[in-house]
Amino acid sequence: MSTLSASNENYLKAIFDLTHRGTPVTTGALATELGVSSPSATAMLKRLEQTELVERPDARRVRLTDRGERAALQVVRRHRLLETFLTEVVGLAWDEVHAEAEQLEHALSDRLERRIDELLGHPTHDPHGDPIPGRDGAHREDWGESLAAAAVGDRFRVDRVSDRDSSALRYLGELGVRPGTELVVDDVAPFGGPVWVVIDGARHGLGTPLTHLVHGRIIENDGSTG
Repeated sequence: MSTLSASNENYLKAIFDLTHRGTPVTTGALATELGVSSPSATAMLKRLEQTELVERPDARRVRLTDRGERAALQVVRRHRLLETFLTEVVGLAWDEVHAEAEQLEHALSDRLERRIDELLGHPTHDPHGDPIPGRDGAHREDWGESLAAAAVGDRFRVDRVSDRDSSALRYLGELGVRPGTELVVDDVAPFGGPVWVVIDGARHGLGTPLTHLVHGRIIENDGSTG
């Protein structure tokens, strides 16, 4: 189990997430991400800077030090292993496990983490397609392209679905939008209208916020609708 406090770990993981989503990591962005006040975020960042877990490349932005990155990866690994365990062993739905893992990740011992990893057969990805960092720290956090960037006729393979909104995740799961799904972009309505996709012959309209939660890669563009 980490010697860092749960609050420390939450901040490190939030900085990690924002960084890899391409969002500038500022005090305000962190406060919004964690649902805390800006003064609280400022105070915590000062403590993390004093312990050499974060540093400031300029007056506004924050980034993880090498030490902070390693600590963040440990939290991310525990979180994603727990999500996988809760889905595959406990039987929770994929839209239920994020909040549970948020609570459990801070109490998971190294011994139990290793046992869960062994029990699951050393998984490489969690139920949402997020890559699980290795015990040796090896990791590549690749979000790929957003479905929002796909054009009409694109055949799109889903690799990851953000777990940040459980209601949206539940809805996407009901439509069959999961890691490994291949869909075809059938139409894109103008002025921020829905993106119409075809999945296994069924046509569905996805609003703009939903398309930003789905990430993967374009595998074909031949104008077909599957």
